[in-house]
Amino acid sequence: MLNNYYQATRRVEFSAPVLDADIEADVAIVGGGISGVSAALHLAEQGYNPVLLEAQDIGWGASGRNGGQALAGFSASMHKLTKLVGPVEAKKLWDMSVEAVDLLHARIQRHAIPCDPHVGYLHAALKPRQVRELKQEQEELARLGAPVGRLLEGAELRARLASPRYIAALEDKLAGHIHPLNYTLGLAKAAQAAGARIFAQSPVARVEHGQRVTLHVGRHKIRAKFLIIAGGAYLNGLERQLNGYIMPVGTYIMATEPRGDVPGLIPGNEAVADMNFVLDYFRRSADDRMLFGGRVSYSKLPPPNLGAAMLKRAVAVFPQLKDAKVAFAWGGFVDITRNRAPHFGKLAENILFLQGFSGHGLALTGLAGKLAAEVVAGQSARFDVFARIPHARFPGGALLRTPALLLATSWFRLRDML
Repeated sequence: MLNNYYQATRRVEFSAPVLDADIEADVAIVGGGISGVSAALHLAEQGYNPVLLEAQDIGWGASGRNGGQALAGFSASMHKLTKLVGPVEAKKLWDMSVEAVDLLHARIQRHAIPCDPHVGYLHAALKPRQVRELKQEQEELARLGAPVGRLLEGAELRARLASPRYIAALEDKLAGHIHPLNYTLGLAKAAQAAGARIFAQSPVARVEHGQRVTLHVGRHKIRAKFLIIAGGAYLNGLERQLNGYIMPVGTYIMATEPRGDVPGLIPGNEAVADMNFVLDYFRRSADDRMLFGGRVSYSKLPPPNLGAAMLKRAVAVFPQLKDAKVAFAWGGFVDITRNRAPHFGKLAENILFLQGFSGHGLALTGLAGKLAAEVVAGQSARFDVFARIPHARFPGGALLRTPALLLATSWFRLRDML
């Protein structure tokens, strides 16, 4: 992990021990991100005995490093999802994505999580083709019965987004932003208080399937009736049946020093993302920094001179930042699927998996944990809506998968530039 602003501004006191004994549990959970701790919280509140295992620290992965943008919908467009599953199922998916945002804010309030929540979001267009796409999005949202924001252009846009780069932006009345690490730790703390047992620095080396699942963690074993796998991009081949369905892709963020002019760049304090395939996304922090994310990497190493490279991208959007100083720069992997839709399912009747949020998971991961808990309780109908989304492995096998993805992505980058 690089120099992470969220770690430096952590406000939730939380600790988890290393596993030091064999344990019998109702449910074992692999992964200490939002999906995992959400499942642990819901299960504990319903009287189950969940045990969560995290290989690093809680919130160490994408849940604690992301851009902090909480949205309804999915990385795949609703138009695409309608083609994949049909209009009836697509409407169910949309409604649950809205529920995910509502659930996020309800948990923040119920558990008094200090994560600086704010509602407000702009989808920004750089070219006429993207303006047409925003208008299509307005029509699709109206068809779904969602609150439809206005399309901002000209002086009205400049008053909301002080950048010469964009020609239009669509208001999103559901989405917003939070401090993601504080939110993740707040959920974990609530789950722990509800009775969930959470262990950090406890990587799972092997899983044995059976009527009771056995997880091997160092010298110790966890035996459970159910297993929920929520390792995302950091699963590292733990379950071979899942290999190839997701691709770990690096994404990066920088934070400037606090600046008095940052509030004026986005006066309404919305989070913003552009419409490019390799997009820029940014927002103000609670202490008036510009948090600016973008770039992607398919190697295991962060790009060189990350802070300077990210600041250059930010200055292209906001020339006002030309003399800004980078205080933090960090990154990590997100788990993307071929169709950019989330990938939920079962490896066995008692083994569930949640993955493939494709950079759009801050709100949805919380609902995913809730849906997994519903399956354990014998109610799988809502989970099954997601499980019916068709998925395919990335082509190329273990050796050629990344080069094939890089080649495909190069086409979309070229399309962004044209």
